[in-house]
Amino acid sequence: MNKNKTAELSPYYNKVHFWGRLWSVGALLVLLSVPTAICAHLGVWPDAGSVLKALIKVIPIYWGTAVIEVLTYTPMLGAGGTYLSFVTGNITNLKMPCGLNAMENAKVKANSEEGEVISTIAIGASAITTTVIIAVGVVIFAPFLSKLTDPQSVYSPAFTYILPALFGALGAGYFRKHWKISVFPILIGVAVLFFSPTLAVGTLIFITIVASVGGALLMIKLKLV
Repeated sequence: MNKNKTAELSPYYNKVHFWGRLWSVGALLVLLSVPTAICAHLGVWPDAGSVLKALIKVIPIYWGTAVIEVLTYTPMLGAGGTYLSFVTGNITNLKMPCGLNAMENAKVKANSEEGEVISTIAIGASAITTTVIIAVGVVIFAPFLSKLTDPQSVYSPAFTYILPALFGALGAGYFRKHWKISVFPILIGVAVLFFSPTLAVGTLIFITIVASVGGALLMIKLKLV
């Protein structure tokens, strides 16, 4: 992106960062207000020492994952898409596939101004659609959901494979077009999960992205692709 385009987009990015930060802080305050309101209503507050002891165990994991996810998702989804994804949630399962698929169909790159706009629109539409579908689904399927998800139900296996089916369908197109450079990151991902099956998804994505870039650069240097 040249200097002229950067200057033209500066007002846009300034607004994106302003509203993105504002809504991120607002979402955090809303999340914290729920347990705070419950404690205030019941007049019961957790012991500070117990809370700190519990946080010491989980903070290094979640903070590390949070930093990795920001570094991983931002180049893929753009600034606007990243803010929307972190505020609305369900990034790996829904927001990231929607953003990447929209840019793929529009034939734009993630680090371009077109990709920034397409990704933001796609993720915003995904968030709205998800909210509407969940609301309708809760109303319609609430009486039958327990029967559908029951381990003895014939439909139970379908709910187990929803996420693999989603990523399998999304990844198949990329693997088919770029099968040579996809072999190395897939092997790395399988190896990492073999030795650490409980590794956080954000960390695994970061590792496979680094493996993808490194493997692709090596194959280009060796003139294998």
